[in-house]
Amino acid sequence: MKPTLEALALIALATPALAEPCRDLTHDGTSYTVCEVTAPADLRLWWQAPDGLPVATFERLQAGLAPGETIAFAMNAGMYHPDRRPVGLYVENGTQAAPIVTREGPGNFGLLPNGVFCIANRFAVIESRAYAATGPECRFATQSGPMLVIDGALHPRFVPDSDSLNTRNGVGVSADGDTAWFAISNAPVTFHAFARLFRDELGAANALYLDGSVSRLFAPGLGRADTGAPMGPIVGLVAQAR
Repeated sequence: MKPTLEALALIALATPALAEPCRDLTHDGTSYTVCEVTAPADLRLWWQAPDGLPVATFERLQAGLAPGETIAFAMNAGMYHPDRRPVGLYVENGTQAAPIVTREGPGNFGLLPNGVFCIANRFAVIESRAYAATGPECRFATQSGPMLVIDGALHPRFVPDSDSLNTRNGVGVSADGDTAWFAISNAPVTFHAFARLFRDELGAANALYLDGSVSRLFAPGLGRADTGAPMGPIVGLVAQAR
C-alpha cells in the first residue's frame, strides 16, 4: 500500500536508535517482510489507549508512547471482533483483559490447534489448550489461530495446492525462545507456503498465524507504513528515539 501523508509523517517521527529489525526476503518465489526481535527486548502489545478507546492505528500507537520512545516496527497482532475486542486471550502488562478460548469453532481462529504468543523474559508460541493447562506467566500475550508450525511440523490441515490465497502475517519463535520473527507476505500466499517460510527459511520451532487480508506493517526503517481499517491488538518493538 502506498503510504498516506499522515503515514509518511509518522515514518519521519519514528527513527529508532537501534539496528533495523526488518528486512525483505524471498522464499519459494514469494516476497515477505520479516522483523526479527532478540530477547531481551522491549516488545509490547497494545489494545486500548488511556482514553478507553482502541489504539486501532499506528499513528495513535506512536502518539501514546512516553517521551523519548518510538516504534521500531509494529503490526496487527490477532483477530478481533467488530468493536476491535480481541477474539481470544489477551494479556497486557500482566493483566488479562480477555479469556482464553479452547473450543473448536468456525473460521481460521477455530481451526485447532490454535495458539498463544507469549512475551516474558523470552518468547513462546504455545498451543492454546497447553497454555490453559499450564498457565504460564506472560507479561503480554495474544491468542490467534491456527498454529502454523507445531514443534517443527506444519499444521495438519494445510495442503500445498490449496486455493485459499491471502496476504498473511504471523509470528514464529526459535526453540530456545530467544528469537521471535514477525512476518508479513507481500503477495497472497497459502497457509502451507506461509508456514514453510517460518519452518524452512527462518527455523522457527513454533509459529502462529495472526491474521490475513487486514494484515499491516509499520516499519519506518524500510519507509513502510501500511494503511487500512482500524485494528484490534497491535504488537510492536519500542526503541529510544534519537
